[in-house]
Amino acid sequence: MLAVLLSGCGFVTGESGDSAGGECRDLTLRLATIRTDDDPTTLGATAFAEGVEAATEGQVTVEVYPNSQLGDANDLYAGVAAGDNLDMFYEGISTYSTLEGAEAFTVTTVPFLWDSYEQFRAVLESDRYTELLDEAATSTGARVIAIGGDAEPRALSADRPIQTAEDMKGLKLRIADAPLPQEFAKALGARPQVIPFSDLYFSLRQGVVEAQENGAITMVNQSLMEVQDYYMPIDYIRDIRVWYFTDSTWQSICAEHQEVLRQQAEQAGDVTTQETEKQMTEAMATLEEHLEVVDVDRESFRSALEGVFEQFDGQMWPEGLLEETRALAEEHS
Repeated sequence: MLAVLLSGCGFVTGESGDSAGGECRDLTLRLATIRTDDDPTTLGATAFAEGVEAATEGQVTVEVYPNSQLGDANDLYAGVAAGDNLDMFYEGISTYSTLEGAEAFTVTTVPFLWDSYEQFRAVLESDRYTELLDEAATSTGARVIAIGGDAEPRALSADRPIQTAEDMKGLKLRIADAPLPQEFAKALGARPQVIPFSDLYFSLRQGVVEAQENGAITMVNQSLMEVQDYYMPIDYIRDIRVWYFTDSTWQSICAEHQEVLRQQAEQAGDVTTQETEKQMTEAMATLEEHLEVVDVDRESFRSALEGVFEQFDGQMWPEGLLEETRALAEEHS
């Protein structure tokens, strides 16, 4: 656990009351991440804890549990939805759809939907997505109280250069256990294989797979440049960190503290974004020392994938949402 800050008043988790908008009370909140201590997400979470304590003069304190101490992503989504020994979870919007009632957010993982963090954030803060977030909070019990914090986009590395979509054919690609990345690989003629992350290094070394799709920071942290020869910054799927909060707990917190929590979450998201940029720059410098960075023709990928993901409209997300999201992305490009 990082930044253990005690208020002496017990956890707010599981309590109920009518304090929203009324008198504020001392709180201790439990915040989890699945990321390592030095990951940008955890550094942002720590900054949030420090900022909240300072802004409330110690009335609200936050305990940060990084590195999956309280469980994996599925455990933490379930915990924050139920208010089970957890109040907050700081993670990407892309996996919100893990919870029943938030399936609409699967659409945010459509490949090549986003050009930048700023564009993605603007769409999530639009009226349409604010409506979707409110609906999901009611349905799941996990409310997004703030949006902020860039994450490294998905890239490609392989034992051969991948310059165009055509080069993907026959590629034995370790892929995330998620439907759209798998469809991305299949549509391009690759041979996707779901392999546990913990087994990735040795799977690449032993030739079980010949490519993978994590970004630069992950590649360096996992020493994957030792078992790969080429890196392709294709940035085909982006994510953005959001602050999940147990909705019943959120509703019990006074308006003054709610505002502080939102403000500090947004400021801490800036810390995450800055640290992500810094670590990506450092990681790219390391990769350039160990392997060849390939200039990828992204348009060839976009063209090859045109129309592929429309088949999921009305199945993985509400009908028409992909078209709406594309229009919003264009508006904020």
